[in-house]
Parts: sequence; C-alpha cells; structure tokens
Amino acid sequence: MLLHPAHVIALGGGAGLMPRAPGTWGTLLAFPLYGLLASSCTSSLALGVIAAGFVLGVWASARTGRALGVIDHGAIVWDEVIAFMLVLVFTPEGAAWQAGAFVLFRFFDIVKPSPIRYFDRKLKSGFGVMFDDLLAAFYTLLVLALVKILTHG
Repeated sequence: MLLHPAHVIALGGGAGLMPRAPGTWGTLLAFPLYGLLASSCTSSLALGVIAAGFVLGVWASARTGRALGVIDHGAIVWDEVIAFMLVLVFTPEGAAWQAGAFVLFRFFDIVKPSPIRYFDRKLKSGFGVMFDDLLAAFYTLLVLALVKILTHG
C-alpha cells in the first residue's frame, strides 16, 4: 500500500485492506472525513473538495488497479468514500437519516441495479471505478428525497 501515494488514496488509507466487506469499511470512512470537511467549510466548498476527490480517485484507482492487476479490485474503496461523502452533503441532519443513507448506499453499490451494473461492466478504467458509485449515490439521494417528501410533505 505504501509503495505509491495513489495506493494509499485508492485503498482508503487501509480501509480497503479489511478482510471482510472492504466497501462497507470505505463507506464508513466517509463519515469522519465528511465530518471534518463539513465542520471546516461551506456545503459549496465541500462539494468542490468532493469533486476534486473524485478526479483524484480516477487517477488513484487506475494506478492502483493496474498495480493489482484488476481495474476494480475490491480493496479499492476511495470510490465508496467519495460517493458517500456526496450523499452526506445532501442527507438531512440526524442519525436515522444518515443510517438510512448508509444502508441505501451499500444496497445500491452491492446490488448495482440498472444502469449501474451496465456501467460497472463497460467502463473498465479509473473513471469507471468511480462512476458506478456516483450512480449508487444518485439512487440513494433519490430514495432519501422520496422518503422525505412522503414523511414530511
């Protein structure tokens, strides 16, 4: 992991090296990282930092995937970190909302409903690694918005 800075980033500082459910650990890593980000800047600036993290992730994922011999290796979790940080920007305050967002995001990331599965299979690049999780984030936010509308009018 320490052979190149791209590996440290792509592997979520080691979260991706967990023996079970590395994607879940990467998603969990997004909570404290987002907390630090949210406490130190506006939502607009946070979105800019997340966008930069996405671009950084394209590079780091591609470099690490090549080194591992598998473009979308399970240990690469920066895609979950960045996508879930994006979800947290738009998730309503409160532990219940954040827990629901976590469960929904993991569901969409694992199940990969259409078109997530299509892009996951077709885009074999650092961009593809990052992009399918962005779609899982979109689905998560869509469901959260629907739940909020239905429960709060």
